[in-house]
Amino acid sequence: MESGQWTEDIKKALENNDQALAVKRVQEYLDKENNTPINVAVTGESGSGKSTFVNAFRGINNEDEGAAPTGCVETTTEATPYPHPNYPNVTLWDLPAIGRFPVDKYLKLVGFKRFDFFIIISATRFRENDVKLAQEIQRMKKKFYFVHSKIDNDIYHEKRCQRSKFNAERTLKQIRDNCIQGLQRQGVESPQVFPVSSFHLHLYDFTLLGDTFEGELPAHKKHALLLAMPNISLEVIDKKKKAFHAQIKYYAMLSAGVAAAPVPGLSAAVDVGVLVSVVTQYVNGFGLDVLSLQRLADSTHVPHDELIATIVSPLAAVKITPGLVLKVLSQCAGTAALMAAEEGSRFTPILGIPAAMSLSFISTYRALNYFLDTLAEDAQRVFIKALGLDTSV
Repeated sequence: MESGQWTEDIKKALENNDQALAVKRVQEYLDKENNTPINVAVTGESGSGKSTFVNAFRGINNEDEGAAPTGCVETTTEATPYPHPNYPNVTLWDLPAIGRFPVDKYLKLVGFKRFDFFIIISATRFRENDVKLAQEIQRMKKKFYFVHSKIDNDIYHEKRCQRSKFNAERTLKQIRDNCIQGLQRQGVESPQVFPVSSFHLHLYDFTLLGDTFEGELPAHKKHALLLAMPNISLEVIDKKKKAFHAQIKYYAMLSAGVAAAPVPGLSAAVDVGVLVSVVTQYVNGFGLDVLSLQRLADSTHVPHDELIATIVSPLAAVKITPGLVLKVLSQCAGTAALMAAEEGSRFTPILGIPAAMSLSFISTYRALNYFLDTLAEDAQRVFIKALGLDTSV
């Protein structure tokens, strides 16, 4: 069911005074949006950088707890799942090296059907085994993407060789084109190749890779994968903000549906519970939780205290609790007044419940917009500080 149909079902339920059905439909929609499972297969030959890519995509460092083991020799002997630390519905699978088994047996061994798409990684040129795997995946009508890893090493060596004649963009294009032409010569139709560095995701083609996922995945899977993506650019942060914003009306509808129950205090309790849950999603999605900020400090070598100093919202880098949310809300006089008016209106004969529903919708909508705006701005400031970007240009 598409989001538009869900919205129509919710509206009809509310028009028919069936608040229980409206709440049920809203919850179903939000569960589908936020808990859609995504399984990404990452494969390639030994030493291609598969495990490092898996860790980088999940926003963690190679030394962190739960990281995929890395090394100069093949460290993966079977398909191993690595859930995203903040979005466990998104799982990257580190697969054994290509070439240890015939392609058809390899796909059966790793469980081909469970994967949404494949990322085939090589640190040099793509070889016969990569091509055979891609052709078999294509035959089974699933998506795959070629990732040329460790591109920063190639760029560094080219820079040393060319010196004054070196041009980074031209070199990157040459490497990409050479990979594409090599794959075409081996019979791959319209190959997509993305040179990336797992240690510098904001550079090279990782952003383009993310854009390609966005264009080719179903809407609900695209949403889930976007939120799990690391903040590699200000554009990604803005896309996350828009994705979060698109859901606010549904949380407001959920609040309005609960407000119809003639139980004093119930709506306020549910509203606060919803706000805590959603704000936690915002904090995790923008990488403003404690662990993500520490990992960012470690990977960029920007002191943790300096990253924290750029944050304005009291909701970032802390545990989100009902008390904290209410404290922040109390500073938003308009929203706090609406919540108080909602509780008072339910005791008004005949029109009390409809008024309470309307006030609940408005107060939840305003509160989530406020939280989202402030946390998105914090995410942008942290990103700029971590990468030392000059915003004056």
